[in-house]
Amino acid sequence: MITQSQTLQVLQNKINLPKKEFILEIELNGKMKFENILSDMCNQFGIYHRVLSANVEYVEGRSFGSVQLYINANSDDRKQLELYLNKNKLLNTSVEYVCRKYF
Repeated sequence: MITQSQTLQVLQNKINLPKKEFILEIELNGKMKFENILSDMCNQFGIYHRVLSANVEYVEGRSFGSVQLYINANSDDRKQLELYLNKNKLLNTSVEYVCRKYF
């Protein structure tokens, strides 16, 4: 009898989840580098982003300021990203992005 592994089932479930567009704002407080946050989003969570605005200052190699990112992710990936940011004590806010299409 052939059985599927749990990781394969999780991946199949993720594929079927609908993706939504969000604007994520992150307040940088010097605890993590801005570049590390962006690379972790891509590498660990598979969330690709566009930088909408960034006001980042570097003091002694630490990142301070605020960043707004456009992301397109499913709800599970978004929750994992939020837990990651909270774990690293980065204040974050996300708003669902709705674009009107005119025909």
